[in-house]
Amino acid sequence: MDTKTMQRYQEIENALAERFGTPFTAGPGLPGLNELTRLACHRSHRKYAQQEIAPALLRLLLGCAFSAPSKSDLQQADVIHVADRARVKSIVDLIPDMPWIIDAPVFLMFCGNNRRIREIGEWRGKPFANDHLDHFMNAAVDAGIVMMNFIRAAEAVGLGACPISAVRNRPHEVSRLLELPDCVFPVAGLCVGYPAEAGRISARLPLEVTVHVNRYDETCLKEQIDAYDRRRHELQPYRRQRNAERFGKADFYGWSEDKARQYAVPERADFGAFIRQKGFSLK
Repeated sequence: MDTKTMQRYQEIENALAERFGTPFTAGPGLPGLNELTRLACHRSHRKYAQQEIAPALLRLLLGCAFSAPSKSDLQQADVIHVADRARVKSIVDLIPDMPWIIDAPVFLMFCGNNRRIREIGEWRGKPFANDHLDHFMNAAVDAGIVMMNFIRAAEAVGLGACPISAVRNRPHEVSRLLELPDCVFPVAGLCVGYPAEAGRISARLPLEVTVHVNRYDETCLKEQIDAYDRRRHELQPYRRQRNAERFGKADFYGWSEDKARQYAVPERADFGAFIRQKGFSLK
């Protein structure tokens, strides 16, 4: 085995061990080492070098993104490249706690699009007989898969990215700003650029919590979450405690305390109403 291949194996094993807190083995002869290394070492990036992304490269990456699987070949995802910096600034003004959006050379909005299928049905003289929750979910999932494919393609050419789900905090304003018609809705934004720093590997819940065999299993869940809290605190402690004025200062502040506080405060409560206004029944 040559030195470069050995380094790839080591990178994969080290990255996954850091992320999940348990050892992994990348056996000899494993194909696809470059792709596996990128996936295992994934990092979100919020600081970007002052280097533009060539239009031809962006088009190539979008082509790779839309090569993703699509539910029943319905192709219900769209991307809006927000190239107008004034519009990008308007999005930043809506979510001012994410200033890195304005610094990204490229900002993309990934949207679910159920409008096109409805229009095709009208053109072909067919009724739209699936006005229920699943058709909304299909479009949202398609958009998410396309975004992940874009991230994979971007990282393959040395770019970094950061998804922005906070655009759904202000869906009415984002929709008006980008002139989204009925049955087209924002799923997430994406900052894209050449990374200005290496970033870090985010610790994740152990696979024993998130991967189940044959049936759903919560055995020892609380103990596993507690252990994850401690491991994550050692690797990347929170710089501040969320909503301390409401919940006070915890002696130990881990991931589970942060997420419990996050979901203790109403957020995006009007998103269902927004989606219904967009023409989805959600029945």
